[in-house]
Amino acid sequence: MWQTRGRHTGPAAPDVLRKHLQALKDAGTVQDFMELPDADTPEGESAFEARWQVAEEVTVRARLRLAEWSGPGQEWTLTAEAERPWDLRWPSPAGMFWPWETDTPWGQETVTGERFLVTNALPSDDKELRRTLRAALRDTWTVHLVVHEAMTPDEHGRRSLVPLLPPGLHHRVIEHRAAPHQLRTVNWALKESRVEVPRGGALVLPGAPAPADYDAADFSVRSVFLDGTHPTELLDAVRRFAALPRPLPQDADAALTALREEWQLLTLEEELARERKLVVMYKEALEAMTESRDLYREAAEHAHEALAAYREMAAEAGEPRQAPARKSGSPFQQLGRTLERFRETTKGLRPSAPAATAAPGGSPDHKHTTGTTGGDEPEVTDR
Repeated sequence: MWQTRGRHTGPAAPDVLRKHLQALKDAGTVQDFMELPDADTPEGESAFEARWQVAEEVTVRARLRLAEWSGPGQEWTLTAEAERPWDLRWPSPAGMFWPWETDTPWGQETVTGERFLVTNALPSDDKELRRTLRAALRDTWTVHLVVHEAMTPDEHGRRSLVPLLPPGLHHRVIEHRAAPHQLRTVNWALKESRVEVPRGGALVLPGAPAPADYDAADFSVRSVFLDGTHPTELLDAVRRFAALPRPLPQDADAALTALREEWQLLTLEEELARERKLVVMYKEALEAMTESRDLYREAAEHAHEALAAYREMAAEAGEPRQAPARKSGSPFQQLGRTLERFRETTKGLRPSAPAATAAPGGSPDHKHTTGTTGGDEPEVTDR
């Protein structure tokens, strides 16, 4: 896996990417590329995917994301992954997406604002110098190298040492140059990190947090000859530092996840394999739904059988089947209805009283009599 981040300070960054990627595709350097649809990227962002092969037909997939930046231009984040462990001798993925030209607007690191593949002189103002080095110490995306010029170098000495590194480090290393009189200020700014730059030498900054195996003595060089001599010791220190295990920078994990799980630039074979996986997934889902439906139907049949058996048993026992009464109303209403039913019941159990009505004169009526001799006699009533 290979990652870096930078800024494009000029206009029309997507146009630059399209033009360069198309030129590399026409030349056969890049197998294919695509710009992701707007629907697949957050608002204000764009993304490009590209695929190419390196030594021994190892396929590399890479995604570059462009996002808004607080200053002019846009921030870009590039993540690449190969089919086998990354070899620093392979071409830099940044060079596959961006054209490298003198003063190219895309080649700036995001934290300090310094440029890749050139020497970056530390600011002459002491406050700006300290601010730059402290920002470099906080950077977790880029390797920062500080070289002290023991004397003013000639044209050969002013050339950057980064192009002498393997291509895989060209856009992951920033070279800072300290003038002869700036050594004390530089080491004062680095004092909190407990590291210092040797006079006439160089130091690979530890970053924050420093790798567990970082030792300033192992990553500092006592003498660097800026006369065109190949700085073997310094280049070896940078390579060893870049190989140290370090936690992923902020947002790097999300970029790697997007590359692996949201990749869209597929070959015909990859598309066929993906469709086959979808068919298998849909088949398994359909089988699970069918099994669930059969289980539900079986359970319903058992429930109906149990209900029919219960009804047959109830009919044989002579028990009426009636739905339970549905209770409604408040407890006081239920109590009132119960008392009303009790009163109606007690009315039927009360003995009947003899009917007696008062005559107009105040005398009671005579009782009705029925004759028992000579047959039935007419009923006589005194009025």
